[in-house]
Amino acid sequence: MKPFRLLISLLLTFVAMFCFTPAAWAFCGFYVAKADAKLYNKASQVAIARSGDRTVLTMANDFQGEVKDFAIVVPVPTVLQKEQVRVAQPKIIERLDAFSAPRLVEYFDSDPCAPVYENSSRLPVPLPAAPRNRVGSARSAENLGVTVEARFNVGEYDIVILSAKESGGLETWLNRNGYKIPRGAKQLLQPYIRSSMKFFVAKVNLDKFEESGYQFLRPLQISYSSPKFMLPIRLGMINATTEQDLIVYILSPKGQAEITNYRTVKVPSGDNIPLFVKDEFSDFYKSMFQTSYIKEDRKVAFLEYAWDMSNCDPCSAEPLSQQELKQAGVFWLDNDFGVNAPAPRRIRPPSPSSSVFISRLHVRYTRDKFPEDLMFQQTSNRESFQGRYVLQHPFTGEVTCSAGREYKRSLGKRFEKEAQTLAKLTNWNIQDIRQKMKLVGQVSSSWWQNLFSWLGLA
Repeated sequence: MKPFRLLISLLLTFVAMFCFTPAAWAFCGFYVAKADAKLYNKASQVAIARSGDRTVLTMANDFQGEVKDFAIVVPVPTVLQKEQVRVAQPKIIERLDAFSAPRLVEYFDSDPCAPVYENSSRLPVPLPAAPRNRVGSARSAENLGVTVEARFNVGEYDIVILSAKESGGLETWLNRNGYKIPRGAKQLLQPYIRSSMKFFVAKVNLDKFEESGYQFLRPLQISYSSPKFMLPIRLGMINATTEQDLIVYILSPKGQAEITNYRTVKVPSGDNIPLFVKDEFSDFYKSMFQTSYIKEDRKVAFLEYAWDMSNCDPCSAEPLSQQELKQAGVFWLDNDFGVNAPAPRRIRPPSPSSSVFISRLHVRYTRDKFPEDLMFQQTSNRESFQGRYVLQHPFTGEVTCSAGREYKRSLGKRFEKEAQTLAKLTNWNIQDIRQKMKLVGQVSSSWWQNLFSWLGLA
């Protein structure tokens, strides 16, 4: 048995060294929950794969209502041809969301009286694995100053590409041709017309939608070349009465992406919070995000995740495969989805570990705080970051040493710090937090009596 014990000892030492060697943004942990886009009633999601001047834009449709009423108008920099538009796989946005969502991780304190291995202190105890989440006539258009540059069908969508001389004519043309455009579009269309942008306009072909067998509209994906790295958001504000959430997944061969015409800040991350949040993580994250949003005067973009797509730590979902990355628009892996002119083919395609970096940006916006469309830039910064929040379970067994007794005495101060941190992050009432921490049995009542005594509240 001695060789076996020696092997176990070596393995534990290796795990301890791996888990506790200092490294930027590296940690051992066990993912237990994620804050994905489903937390929000209406969160638009867009994936942008960009290298050089080439862009592949995937738009998830969160349209609610009769599909016959669906219409989308997207300003684009160039006239798109049919081969530059396709219908994306329905699950690809969900995969990006699951992989990059802010997450809750869990640790368990070990017995403070147990022997401590060199280079380690407390090894986390593994948790169970998380479960793997017809257009008008040409004469009519000309009279309104509108030109139909292209017209085609892709999947269940009828698509036209328009150019226009003035916004009133474009608004009239869209309404006359069955596109249910909200009132007030004229004012917001005008800046795009002045910039000589074209308009990608889509509605549902009901016959083809029924033939497709899908219950929901699939994402639309467009590819184009343009020096402008931007995302038009102003049209989405036409009839908005409240804040809107937008989550943008940017896939780059370089590093982190950021917004240039508004500040990009990191979402609060890395804090230890009380154990009861495990059952209230959705409420926690929404409150935490809103608190940060107000603190930043409602006019910043939040970085929620930045990581090399080849790995994650901990993983709320498996990294996307090369096939899935291609479905998300990553065209530089082997150049089989070129944008306009084909690029020279590489002899050996690069591995995702060095050529795909994901940035997740979360923007909550209103017309007064975000008067401009979003302008992006790619950077060479490959620093990893994620919004993560830590649950640290105390050791609940008997202690038989002085270190153990000192550990027990220290818990009151630690729990109070977690309560204060949660109150600061969420603006929740501190007394309510303390009460919940007591009710969930985070520690026995005698320890809480010690805590309140220490605080001078008993």
